Parts: sequence; C-alpha cells; structure tokens
Amino acid sequence: MDKKLYRDPQNGMIAGVCAGVAEYFGWDPTWVRLGWALFTLLGGSGLILYLIAAIIMPRLDRM
Repeated sequence: MDKKLYRDPQNGMIAGVCAGVAEYFGWDPTWVRLGWALFTLLGGSGLILYLIAAIIMPRLDRM
C-alpha cells in the first residue's frame, strides 16, 4: 500500500497541511500544529514552509 502526502482541508484549520502531515505519519494533528507554530515563532521559517507546502501538496478529495 502506497502512502501519499496530501493536504486535508476537511480536518484542517487553514489549508489542511498540518492535518495531512499528521495523517501521513500517524500523529495527532494538534502536536503537528503546535510544532509548526513553534517554528514560526522561532524565526518565521514555519510560515514560509507552510505556504510552500500548501502550494505544492495536492488536496485530498474525499467523496
């Protein structure tokens, strides 16, 4: 079974990047969001990475 990294806007707060990363690794989305916020507060690199991931990662379309 192939695992693929997708944005999950249904479970996400902004673009679904953190929810997609959490689902891919089997983690809790809250911890991923907290980690991303920490990176953002420690120099702003988290915001840039989030924007890049939101553009590059395909959206998960559930039916």
